Amino acid sequence: MQIADVTAFPTSFPVSARAGERLGIGKVVKRDAVVVRVRTTDGLVGWGESHHARSPGTVGHLVNRTLRDLVVGLDAADTVGVWTTIYTAQLASHGLGAAAAIAMSGIDMALWDIRGKAVGWPVYRLLGGASRPVEAYAGGVALGWSEPGFLVDEVWPLVERGYRAVKLRIGDNPVDDLARISAVRSAFPALQILADANTAYDLEDVRRIAPGLRDQQVGWLEEPFPPHDHRSYAAAARFAGVPLAAGENHYTRFEFHRLIEDGAVSVLQPDLSKSGGLTEVQRIAALASAWKLPLNPHTASTGLNMAATVHLLAATENAGYFEADVSHDNLFRDELVSSSITVRPDGTVLPPEGPGLGVEVDEDFLAAHPVIEGPGFVR
Repeated sequence: MQIADVTAFPTSFPVSARAGERLGIGKVVKRDAVVVRVRTTDGLVGWGESHHARSPGTVGHLVNRTLRDLVVGLDAADTVGVWTTIYTAQLASHGLGAAAAIAMSGIDMALWDIRGKAVGWPVYRLLGGASRPVEAYAGGVALGWSEPGFLVDEVWPLVERGYRAVKLRIGDNPVDDLARISAVRSAFPALQILADANTAYDLEDVRRIAPGLRDQQVGWLEEPFPPHDHRSYAAAARFAGVPLAAGENHYTRFEFHRLIEDGAVSVLQPDLSKSGGLTEVQRIAALASAWKLPLNPHTASTGLNMAATVHLLAATENAGYFEADVSHDNLFRDELVSSSITVRPDGTVLPPEGPGLGVEVDEDFLAAHPVIEGPGFVR
């Protein structure tokens, strides 16, 4: 069962006015993704997702023009061997670094889909897991910088659907951010509130908002700073008083090694479509477990990465939350794939039961939604 072909499909759609959330990284104007298809000589087809990296055409080009030639002809079941081949040619020396990690993630995910289809098992069983419930929080590109009362109105239906935890977008300014958090806390005293600054804070912002985060019992402060700002993370960990979270912009176990050893970040958030795929995030999970740290993966645009993430968490000893996408009008969640992950009344999700990832891709959707060039977020 050899790899016969690899094809990346950069894809986009413009968002509606209500889906154009305003966050620390800007206002959403379109949604992008890179869907990766792998075919085998036995006729099997696997699907995966590479993160768009705010440049979906570039990521797709890297898959189609470079990584494809590295892996065609290799054993499709040898995910470790394929990963090592790409690592040697792109990550170890003179490659494209993070772009290569992102591009290879979609290939790796598609190979796990193929492995499951080859034996008729869902991926969670291949990983050694079971169909166990995974606690979810309401996240995705949602719950942005709204007026506090409007934000409360947005959270109500999520709680009614079963969510017991939500992630609020901060990074605007400490005063307004804390007003939003306080409004949600007042309306939902028992709700677990998580906060994501999308790298928009500096140390003084964290000093100003930290007492309020503690008072409002916020579960974590996510990405207050860019991933390379190790000094600020170390300084904030000494006074913040709430757990710091990061990892969606860290690539491979080698970057997570430092993140863990520094000791400032205690909530790890690798993204399967960015950090190196299922093969690599398994290694990151094992590394985290040695330090008694939970894994709370970041999820990306499409139902492919969402399904893969639940499979992984159902097979991970130190599993934390699944980040459920609750954004408005996400066609990549609702139309691109055959089914979506849904929260149960107890606030948990289950992995899909079909072979492989358990979801299929509508290729007509990909044909109808070619990539839209330009930034997906604007200031």
